[in-house]
Amino acid sequence: MTPVTDVHYRQHVLPYYRAFGSRFGYTALLGRTRHFGWYEPGHSPWAFTAAMRRMERVVARELDLPAASSVLDAGCGVGDTARTVAAASGAYVTGIDGIEPDVAIARQRSARAGEPGGRTRFLLGNYHALPFADASFDGVYTMESFVHSPDPGQGLAEFFRVLRPGGKLVMCEYSSTPQDRLSPRAWSALVRVCELSGMPGMLTMTHGHLERLLQEAGFGVESAYDATEKMLPMLRCFSVLGRLPYAVARGVGRGDSLVNAMSGVEMYRHRETWRYNICVATRP
Repeated sequence: MTPVTDVHYRQHVLPYYRAFGSRFGYTALLGRTRHFGWYEPGHSPWAFTAAMRRMERVVARELDLPAASSVLDAGCGVGDTARTVAAASGAYVTGIDGIEPDVAIARQRSARAGEPGGRTRFLLGNYHALPFADASFDGVYTMESFVHSPDPGQGLAEFFRVLRPGGKLVMCEYSSTPQDRLSPRAWSALVRVCELSGMPGMLTMTHGHLERLLQEAGFGVESAYDATEKMLPMLRCFSVLGRLPYAVARGVGRGDSLVNAMSGVEMYRHRETWRYNICVATRP
């Protein structure tokens, strides 16, 4: 890791994921996977696992790479996205993550799945300083991991470096509404959620900013679309589940202690503060 990202990771990201609320919520509701799902009309909002697999297949579809391509998952968690992308596209996916127990779980789950040809592998590391040679991959993707970046420019520079010419980058990430367009209450809620979740990238990447950063890094932006409505049913469920525990915690002055409950309630209540985007870019 670079010095800046190392300090941020140790002081903000790791404490968030190690907190009891995060560990319990992600395990009980999502099987330790940490991203939203994709919903179409008629899908049950409470079928979280099926929705997450659909979102992962959207990533594979947007990568649109030939079978046996090499793909980097930047922020792989326990590897569910990597396994889906590998199965859906026939790619070989390398996942990198800074949480050592998650990397171990990712390896165990892939081993239990008995993947043909060993299509996934998982390494401990950080996407701001990737341990790979230039032009190592045909594709790179992030799944709600780039919001944790304290230095988005460095992260994108690394993605550009390890992609081969013609390689594809797909990013499922949040953007935020500028402060001057929000009420003080809405802005305060957004800032608190980002601070407690170790997500400085969400505040710095206002709507359209990621696309500009991609262009500055040398990428050609193919598409960038607002997919908020596709994942909103899951957030609505999180808001329902978190309402009571968050209210109780706030009643005793401990609202910040239940970060995920707070996030579910406040980010659904203040939906004007953010968007969920899927950006697709290519290295020339």
